[in-house]
Amino acid sequence: MIARLGGGLGVLLLSTLTAAAGTLVAAREDGAVILRAAVPEGAEWCVLWRHSVKGFEVADCYENRAGRMVLVRAHLPDFAAGLDHIPGRGRQVSDGAGGYWILDIDEPVPGDAYVLRPGTMAVDHRIRVGPRVVSLSAVAEHERVRIALLPEDDG
Repeated sequence: MIARLGGGLGVLLLSTLTAAAGTLVAAREDGAVILRAAVPEGAEWCVLWRHSVKGFEVADCYENRAGRMVLVRAHLPDFAAGLDHIPGRGRQVSDGAGGYWILDIDEPVPGDAYVLRPGTMAVDHRIRVGPRVVSLSAVAEHERVRIALLPEDDG
């Protein structure tokens, strides 16, 4: 936004909107932090796990959209038990390797947080933020873990 100030002084005030910086935090019920990562506007992170029957990796990927946690896409390597595309919830496209992506899900997560109870290491629930991968199962198997996108000041 540009606003002209001062009668005839020709002074300009430049105001820009700042991106909604955020912090992704995964913490146990007792408050112990398992993961803390900066996730600027537009940044993506994924929750990964191995399917309990087939053993392949499944991914749910989120994005920071204006400070909100939004589920944007999911990767499902097979139509195994419990995995399917729900019509009207994103669009299904081939991954070129026998599985599929569900793109354009675009569902805001209520309260920008949810609780996950990580499974055993056979399932290995993990969070990937950029190149960093943290195993929730390794440190909080069967415990309640809150995954939240917090404003940068609250991280």
